[in-house]
Amino acid sequence: MDVRLPKPASDQKLRRAEALDALDSVLPFGRRDFLADILTDDDVETLRHLAREGMGENSLRALASDFGYLEAWCLAATGEPLPWPAPETLLMKFIAHHLWDPVKREADLAHGMPDDVASALRAAGLLRVEGPHAPNTVRRRLSSWSTLTGWRGLKGRFNAPGLRSALKLAVRASARPRGRKSKKAVTADVLSALLKACAGDRLVDVRDRALLITAFASGGRRRSEISALRVEQLVAEEPVPADPKTPDGERLPCLSIRLGRTKTTEADSDAFVLLVGRPVTVLQLWLERAGITEGAVFRGIDRWGNLEKRALTPQAVNLVLKRRVAEAGLDPAAFSAHGLRSGYLTETARRGIPLSEAMQQSQHRSVQQASNYYNDTERTLGRAARIIV
Repeated sequence: MDVRLPKPASDQKLRRAEALDALDSVLPFGRRDFLADILTDDDVETLRHLAREGMGENSLRALASDFGYLEAWCLAATGEPLPWPAPETLLMKFIAHHLWDPVKREADLAHGMPDDVASALRAAGLLRVEGPHAPNTVRRRLSSWSTLTGWRGLKGRFNAPGLRSALKLAVRASARPRGRKSKKAVTADVLSALLKACAGDRLVDVRDRALLITAFASGGRRRSEISALRVEQLVAEEPVPADPKTPDGERLPCLSIRLGRTKTTEADSDAFVLLVGRPVTVLQLWLERAGITEGAVFRGIDRWGNLEKRALTPQAVNLVLKRRVAEAGLDPAAFSAHGLRSGYLTETARRGIPLSEAMQQSQHRSVQQASNYYNDTERTLGRAARIIV
C-alpha cells in the first residue's frame, strides 16, 4: 500500500504559516512552510505557547523539528494525526519502527519500519538513514513527545514499565554503535592549519579567524552559542599575567564572555568563560574591521564582501568550519563544528590540564561526559594497547 502524507487545504496551511511567522527568529522560512503542511492548528498553538513561555530558541527549534517528524510519522504509519495523549501501543510502534535488528530484518521484511512508511518519510525529506535510527535520536523524540504532552496538560505513558523495557531491548537489538558528532577533533594542530587557511586580509578571512579561535579558546563553544554571541556579552577585563608563576611579568589582554542561556546554563546564570592573549586581539580586530559595536558578533558576508546585519546561523558556523577544513587540505566529512568542542578537551588532556579546570572553561555539566575525552587521550598515549607492537 502506498502511504502518502496528506496535504491540508491551502487556506488552512496559509493560516498556520502566518501563525508560525511569529516564530521567524527561531524557525527558518522553509521549515515554517513544512510545519504548516504537517502540524494541526492545535500543534501550532502549542509551539507559540512554548515560545511565549520563554523556552530557549535552540530548544524550541529542536522541539519543533521533532514535532514535525512525529506528526509525519504518525500520518504515514496510521493515517491519522498524533492522538493526545498517545496510547502505549502507539509509543511501542514508534520504537519498533525506529529501533530494530538488521539481521532479523533480512529474514523478516515486516520487522522494523514498513517500506511504505519509510517511503513516505523519505519523500518528505525526513528520513535519510537506511538502517535503524540512533538510540539517542529515538530517546530525544520520545522526550519531545512527552514534553509536548505535558504542555497540553495531559499525562502520557512514557514512563510505563513495559515501554521502558521495550526501549532497552530495542536499543540492544539495533546494535548501532554511538557515533561522535564530529569524527575527528579540531585539536591545536588542526586549528593552526585552519587559521592558515584564512590568513588573508579579506573581511571574510578576518571573521573566520575570529570565529574559529574564539570558539576553540573559549572552551569549545557550541555552534549555537557562537552564532548567538552578542557584543553585549563581551566584557573587557584587566590584563592577566602571561605566566601565573610570575605575576609581575608580561601581561596579556583578557576578555570574559557572559554565557547567559546555553544548553547547560540558564538565562539568568552568571556563568562566564575567559579569552586570554591572542584570541582577544583576533576577536577585537574583527569587531574593529567590521565596525560592530552592538548586536551579533559573527554575521554573514555577501559575495561582494559586504557585511550583513543578521547573525550567522548555527548551520552557517558549521559550513565556515568545513570550508576552511577543505582549504587546509583536510577532509570536510571528517570534521564538524562540534569538533571544536571535543578538540578543546582533547587538547587540554594532552597538555595535562586538570579536568576540573578544563570544565570551568568548557562548561560541561557532566564529569562523565567530559572525562571521556581525557580517557580517550590516555588510552591512545598509554601503554595498555602497546603490549605487542
